[in-house]
Amino acid sequence: MDLEKIRFNMIEQQIRPWNVLDPEVLKLLFELRRENFVHTAHRSLAFVDMEIPLGHGEVMLTPKMEARILQELQVKRTDRILEIGSGSGYLTALLARQGNYVYSVEIIPELRILADKNLQIANVTNVILEQGDASNGWPEYGPYDVIVLTGSTPSLPIVFQESLTVGGRLFAVVGDLPMMEALLVTRLTMNTYNRVELFETCIPPLKNVQQPERFVF
Repeated sequence: MDLEKIRFNMIEQQIRPWNVLDPEVLKLLFELRRENFVHTAHRSLAFVDMEIPLGHGEVMLTPKMEARILQELQVKRTDRILEIGSGSGYLTALLARQGNYVYSVEIIPELRILADKNLQIANVTNVILEQGDASNGWPEYGPYDVIVLTGSTPSLPIVFQESLTVGGRLFAVVGDLPMMEALLVTRLTMNTYNRVELFETCIPPLKNVQQPERFVF
């Protein structure tokens, strides 16, 4: 199996058509081996346009989603990053390669262990992995220049926006099935935010995420 040819096809046929054109992001996708963050049983699916099961009801996001997140956040070398949901550690590694330091919080102990193992193998050292429930924020290392929610939320808890530095960016997928919206929120001042709707999508929800009050007939 020619992995480099398959990787090239993934980038050219899945990722570029999804308007991911940032040369730094594309270069990183060539360099950081996605297949090493996929469970052995699913390794043949590493470059397929699908969410790969991680167990415990969790999934690895599609390659094009991971790439688009990186591009939209415009991660800089000085950025302190909070990631909610470590998964297999692949998006964690991508963020760490672009930023200064990543604080990644995973609620499932087995996945935190998996992410830690994968990051060590990839020699990614500028990450602190925490095991815990960050569905309503993780202020311990804040404020953050970048925040990424790797699962969806019915509405965006205000605590995440308030955990940003001025100029900080937040990526989240907000809404309920069958319609969710990927959002980019930028903190302009201490009291003002810019909110951009990027694209429609659907991804699994964060565990224990706050549910809004719903009208009952």
